[in-house]
Amino acid sequence: MHPEFPLEPGLIHLNHAAVAPWPRRTVAAVERFAEANMREGSRAYARWVGEETRLRGLLARLVNAPSPDDIALLKNTSEALSVVAYGLDWASGDTIVSATQEFPSNRVVWQSLEPRFGVRTRLVDLETAPDPEAALIEAMDGRTRLLSVSAVQYARGLRLDLERLGEACRRRGVLFCVDAIQQLGALPFDARACQADFVAADGHKWMLGPEGLAAFYVRPEVRERLKLNQFGWHMLEHPGDHERPDWQPAANARRFECGSPNMLGVHALAASLDLLLETGLENIAERVSGNVSCLIDLLEEKSFEILSPKAPERRAGIVTFRRAGEDMGKRYRQLMDANVLCAHRGGGIRFSPHFHNGEADLTEAVERLVAAC
Repeated sequence: MHPEFPLEPGLIHLNHAAVAPWPRRTVAAVERFAEANMREGSRAYARWVGEETRLRGLLARLVNAPSPDDIALLKNTSEALSVVAYGLDWASGDTIVSATQEFPSNRVVWQSLEPRFGVRTRLVDLETAPDPEAALIEAMDGRTRLLSVSAVQYARGLRLDLERLGEACRRRGVLFCVDAIQQLGALPFDARACQADFVAADGHKWMLGPEGLAAFYVRPEVRERLKLNQFGWHMLEHPGDHERPDWQPAANARRFECGSPNMLGVHALAASLDLLLETGLENIAERVSGNVSCLIDLLEEKSFEILSPKAPERRAGIVTFRRAGEDMGKRYRQLMDANVLCAHRGGGIRFSPHFHNGEADLTEAVERLVAAC
């Protein structure tokens, strides 16, 4: 058992692609923050703002942003994608390209533009395409304004070649939006290398943080192309000057944060990111990859079909599987009853182990799966 994850005896957590457990240090950070609120009230607010600033720096390191000023702290991925969708100027007949397999957050927001602005969303089936990137690129035409994809597909874990997609977008003058929620914290990510214009990700999955706080990266060169639709004191260039009669949006990414920050979430997520960065993103990626390989071997030995990609360059932290003729929904419920936390996704059962899971966890999870069968 990893010292930062003292899960109750018998509980195997293989559900980081949904909601992750908190590390011990994150719980301690929340307890300290709550205790300080009870005993001191807001006396230390300046220190809290310092932690907010520090979190932007940690997130900038995680996505390789040019500066912490390029990071906004929003409520969730859906809000960040909505900022993009309703911040751009659209013309009737414009198109957006995305994938059929996207999580609803990265599909519904674009489809909502059609009745209002006449913008069509073109969905590409990645599971039937022998070359997913080529299929996405071919779906773009002269009216395509935006390509929006997940770095890693949530249901079966397909990892896309973001650099190839980003280069194609740049050549065509198409904006590139990446939902990175299934990659950040599990595998290294580089917003500059893939030439992403927008990157969004909640903190409650592979980043091991709380729900209710997300990172939103906007490439500096396109920041002012997004119209603002939310306004308040926190998004101003001079947020502490409450008597100032004139105002303007902040020059940096804070312009997308209209109101008071989620300080509790700030302290929690910062503690979780400290653990990830101390452990090392390359070390984490190696451990996650090893866990995925181990699970694939264990499951195939028991005659389960692997629905996730098996090629190392195509996979992340997700292993989705099934067995022909079996009710995988029933198997999922049996696993949950047996204290193996997982998900029913993509036509099968989805396991998503993180770096703190050991081979013993994976072996025991498969044994409980087989026993349920």
